[in-house]
Amino acid sequence: MKTVMVWCILFGVLLLGIQAFGEDYKLEYACDPDGPPNLLFPFCNTSMSDEERVMDLISRLNINEKIEQLINTAANVSRLGIPAYQWWGEGLHGVADSPSVHFGGSTPTATSFPLPILSAASFNRHLWNRIGQVTSTEGRAIFNQGRSGISYWSPNINIARDPRWGRTQETLGEDPKVSSVYAVHFVKGLQEGDYDHSRPQDVASENPRRLKISACCKHFTAHDLDAWKDYDRNHFDAKVTQQDLEDSYNPSFKSCVKEGQSSGLMCSYNRLNGIPMCADYELLTLTVRNQWGFEGYITSDCDAVALIHDYIYYAPTPEDAVSYVMLAGMDLNCGSTLLVHSLAALERKLIWEGLIDMHLRNLFSVRMRLGMFDGNPSTLPYGSLGPADICTDANQDLALEAARQSLVLLKNEKKALPWKKMHGLKLAVIGPHANASIEMLGNYEGIPCKYVTPLQGFSTVLSKHSPTIIYQPGCSDATCADSHLIPAAEEAAEQADAVVLMVGLSQAQEKEGRDRISLLLPGHQQALVSAVVEAAAGRPVVLVILSGGPVDVSFANEDPRIQGIVWAGYPGQAGGQAVADAVFGLVNPGGRLPQSWYYENYTNIDMSNMNMRPNASTGYPGRTYRFFTGTPLYEFGYGLSYSDFSYTRFAAPQSLMAPPLRHQLCSSDKAVIKSNLYCLDREKGACKDSSLQVTVSVRNHGPLSGDHSVLLYSKPPSSGVDGAPLKQLVSFERVHLESGAEQEVVFKLNPCEDLGTVGHDGIRTVALGVHTLMVGAVHHSLIIEEWSPGYGVESI
Repeated sequence: MKTVMVWCILFGVLLLGIQAFGEDYKLEYACDPDGPPNLLFPFCNTSMSDEERVMDLISRLNINEKIEQLINTAANVSRLGIPAYQWWGEGLHGVADSPSVHFGGSTPTATSFPLPILSAASFNRHLWNRIGQVTSTEGRAIFNQGRSGISYWSPNINIARDPRWGRTQETLGEDPKVSSVYAVHFVKGLQEGDYDHSRPQDVASENPRRLKISACCKHFTAHDLDAWKDYDRNHFDAKVTQQDLEDSYNPSFKSCVKEGQSSGLMCSYNRLNGIPMCADYELLTLTVRNQWGFEGYITSDCDAVALIHDYIYYAPTPEDAVSYVMLAGMDLNCGSTLLVHSLAALERKLIWEGLIDMHLRNLFSVRMRLGMFDGNPSTLPYGSLGPADICTDANQDLALEAARQSLVLLKNEKKALPWKKMHGLKLAVIGPHANASIEMLGNYEGIPCKYVTPLQGFSTVLSKHSPTIIYQPGCSDATCADSHLIPAAEEAAEQADAVVLMVGLSQAQEKEGRDRISLLLPGHQQALVSAVVEAAAGRPVVLVILSGGPVDVSFANEDPRIQGIVWAGYPGQAGGQAVADAVFGLVNPGGRLPQSWYYENYTNIDMSNMNMRPNASTGYPGRTYRFFTGTPLYEFGYGLSYSDFSYTRFAAPQSLMAPPLRHQLCSSDKAVIKSNLYCLDREKGACKDSSLQVTVSVRNHGPLSGDHSVLLYSKPPSSGVDGAPLKQLVSFERVHLESGAEQEVVFKLNPCEDLGTVGHDGIRTVALGVHTLMVGAVHHSLIIEEWSPGYGVESI
């Protein structure tokens, strides 16, 4: 997307009439009650329905004005008092630099949270929602100063199928359940503000359809390759089975639409089984709108429409490309193709004005829900938000809390951590990320309120204990192209009582447009680690890794001289403080990996192979913990703590009764039996109201209080056979326990949805037989039986 960002920013600057950088802009808005009376049209009348207002507005536009609204830099319509609007904003982990966001004036910064891949490690849906709330509050505050739009093309909910993908950092990892839950809670945080009622001071709208910020889930669908060897995202044709599409690539988008009620969706660059995603009528219209009930707008990724003709020659002319995407259901073009070629497409009768009107209804409906035609924003919900609501102590505390909750402890040799000695400690902080600042932000970043680098974090923690802190970078940056700084790092380790090594990746190795070809530490970083460990001569050494994707650090995992390994992702503005707090026990790590970490030999797998399931005949091992038949370095969900947690009780039914097929109200095209697999339609019949309660008691046996995420998995009767997953995450919950405390966690499942598996035909079914529910090492057998008179089992 960033390939056209510079052009769009320059265009947006001219469009918005930006003044000097140090000044705020005049916030322009439609339907000003104090403005000229001739600009107060019926579409300004808030007593009318949104649908009536939108229809009135569209009816007043001429064809040229209509076409000018079909691109992300929507033009002004001065004769109707409608200002220009830039749709493209970003809020992936806080308000970010983007064509619609211009930091400066009274709003020079915004709170920067960890990248989603790290936040996902918290397994805390309430945290995800709160991050969305703060992002939307700060976004509205910047908007009120005339420096931002209020539509954000976030979150990125593609699954991280392959660890080499450069945009893994933006995602929630490899699991569709985690991505789905995140999508719902983050989107609601952006759009609804006080979704989980944790911030009663937020100003809520009386109209439940009103939006605080418009969210946009991206990139639909099967988009997880940017630039690997001879493949690039503009030309890539993702070959995906119906089975994989239904249970891996699409669930998060379905949840985003149906439960999250997202007002936006972005179609991706890639083709899917030969068809460009932005021209796929079956998915954009039949699936997203008709089946899932989507009511928002669909935008292309930037220049995704142009490439349909210009790059892959799928369309014979640009006008044909216009017709393909508009007929498929795409509403907005990030780029200029629709602006330049729609009139010619009309003249060739490839499209018609009524089709344009349909897309304008989707676009203006979202702008109407944002309050853009309700008059002066200062008098409307969220209109009082301003600079004082940005970078507040509470917001920055949340950024720190998010980083703390998400750190993953990968190794703790003989429970050497946390370090207890603090007074007079001579600490060496070494590595290319030892004094990281902007590197902690990852991509799609804004300008943070402040930075707390790791070096600053350790200085703060030890400030009252007369420490000596020695800093050596060891490498000039994360690329670590040469080794000339390693001797100074060795000398620092020799002088110190303890060593923290800060290594990992940066945007030079992984980002949009850049996939990795290796899972090893870049350049001479491994040599740096080995040299420093040798120089430390048995003194305590902790390795901290900054990265989005997994890194093969098996050498460090196997070296007993390295006492601890911590994965810190890209932890945001407060990351350095969170890392220091964890090493010295001010916080007890409770994160769990949201993705499997593999050995370097994983790079032998063809990244372009989109199949999730393994293929024994070719030696293809499958993808993610659900299907991978090999042995990972660290498995999905892995994470240690300074405390010891155990599961003292697991309560669930021993058997459930599946109703016979004739009693289910499935649609005729799905009413089929294959072996012992029964037709399911979660929205109808017995499945709609079915429930299964699982109760787990967890106890903290350790000396420290801490958080623990309970991950509940299911294993189907034919696990690993005929495409069935080895296991799958069905729910999770994070709890806080004081030392010695015990807490009950209750999961309420829908057996049809949560225990079902997807067949080759893309239909989700549930198998009769023994299903295994698992939490940690605790297993519980649940038998699902066909209904028969006199059975004494619970009914689905």
